[in-house]
Amino acid sequence: MKKQKGKKILILITIVLFAVTTTAFLINQESRDFRLGKNLDIFISLIRELNTFYVDEIDPDKIIRTGIESILRSLDPYTTFYSESEIDDFNFMTTGKYGGIGCLIRNNGDYAIVTEVYKGFPADLAGIKAGDLIKKIDGQSLKGFAVDKVSDNLKGDPGTTVSVTVERNGKEIEFQLKRERISLPPVPYYGIVDSNIGYIRFTNFTQNCYEDVKKALIELKKNNPDGIILDLRSNPGGIMLEAVDIVNLFVGPGTEVVSTKGKVKQFDASYKTKNQPVDDRIPLVVLINRMTASASEIVAGAIQDLDRGVVVGQRSYGKGLVQITRPLSFNAQLKVTTAKYYIPSGRCIQAIDFTHRNEDGSVGYIPDSLIKTFKTRNGRPVKDGGGITPDIEVVPENLSQLATELYTRNLIFDYATKYYWSHPEIKSIEDVKITDNEYEDFIKFLDERGFNYQTFTEKSFSELVENAKKEKYFEPNKELFNTLQKEITHNLRRDLQSFKEEISELLCDEIISRYFYEEGAIAWSIKYDEQVHKAIEVLNNKSLYRSILEGKPVR
Repeated sequence: MKKQKGKKILILITIVLFAVTTTAFLINQESRDFRLGKNLDIFISLIRELNTFYVDEIDPDKIIRTGIESILRSLDPYTTFYSESEIDDFNFMTTGKYGGIGCLIRNNGDYAIVTEVYKGFPADLAGIKAGDLIKKIDGQSLKGFAVDKVSDNLKGDPGTTVSVTVERNGKEIEFQLKRERISLPPVPYYGIVDSNIGYIRFTNFTQNCYEDVKKALIELKKNNPDGIILDLRSNPGGIMLEAVDIVNLFVGPGTEVVSTKGKVKQFDASYKTKNQPVDDRIPLVVLINRMTASASEIVAGAIQDLDRGVVVGQRSYGKGLVQITRPLSFNAQLKVTTAKYYIPSGRCIQAIDFTHRNEDGSVGYIPDSLIKTFKTRNGRPVKDGGGITPDIEVVPENLSQLATELYTRNLIFDYATKYYWSHPEIKSIEDVKITDNEYEDFIKFLDERGFNYQTFTEKSFSELVENAKKEKYFEPNKELFNTLQKEITHNLRRDLQSFKEEISELLCDEIISRYFYEEGAIAWSIKYDEQVHKAIEVLNNKSLYRSILEGKPVR
């Protein structure tokens, strides 16, 4: 009898606790919903009053957009609003397709300038070239137009026509073009490098990109390669399901690649490979760098966690957040973060903590105290909270300040334009060489442009002099300052010779893209790529490759 009474009391306590918990949850939910409704009402009232009484006319679109962006800025940078007019940009990010003529542009003073032409699309077929200034579209002058406005005018529905007037070598040329659906290839280049290593450059996770990677892999396998390099450097990611399919090219069916977990349980899911792989045994190296992000990190991380291949390069970006799109009123869209993703070892590689902001609103990296260690399939230790750490780190050498100045000031670009029009005889990549005479011509070109630059040391010295004058230390030590200035002042001619090799590589890369597009530039750059060289070394050294995957010390 006592036992039954005890059971009844236990059941009663359980019911009460459940009721209290449920009630507390409902009250909290109601409280949150009430506060949301209350503040929305305040916000709408505020806008209404401003629209009626503010001294000047207000732009409703602008003021609401400012409010939306401020709200989203308090969350994370991946939760984004797209108005109806921006849907084309949104679709381009997810599909890699848009309606236009097929070229990239940037600002160049009063006009936009063509920086790259996509092979086989209207701009290319019509004869538009990198370096052309876009002066008019459909007869309308574009002087002073922002680049995004010029881009909007070039875009349009496939099949529609557009007249584009460019200035080239001082002359205006008009082109009549028919817009097409522009679809950028996610695999701009693949081929055999070194003696017999397959190489695939993969740049974006758009719809059906898996098919392009698969095609490249199948074609390369016809050469019976000794290994494959999958280059994910600077790949910003994209569609998560494509990442699962790409891992599936190298891993058999039924293997979990990624899982997602969030506040809304309907978005919790596990994603496994479904198909037979193209090759689950061929030695594989995945290249990553600081700009390898999101879906790219899923691929690199899964390959590492499953001990299917070796990861080479630099630590990746660290984006472990999942977004979905939600439709809004008037054809707008919200891309909203709903979950975090976890790769096979169980780790999440999200590096930045957007949830716990500092008092000033800034965000920081996940602290070391919260970083955990996980195990790969073979028992190798891997960590969460900081992107994908490569098995072999290779940090490329930074460009000199001089080379960086030449590149960012578009002097490399402008000389490549000059070179292209003065060398019509170029027929192959091997024909492009920066000889001593060509390099002297480049130096002369810089002289004509009046180029010079200030080193970081010189900038720091200038600040030192200013501070010394304010504190009255300069005059008593003027001779010392003058002597130091002479010692640290750079010699442009000497610097141009000291950094000739890297400047020549930049020139070759830009020039080759004029003749042989992105594909040719990639094929050429591989020869000088130290991260690719390390990947080749790993694949050619079978014992090194095995020891890394088995977690043994690398010698």
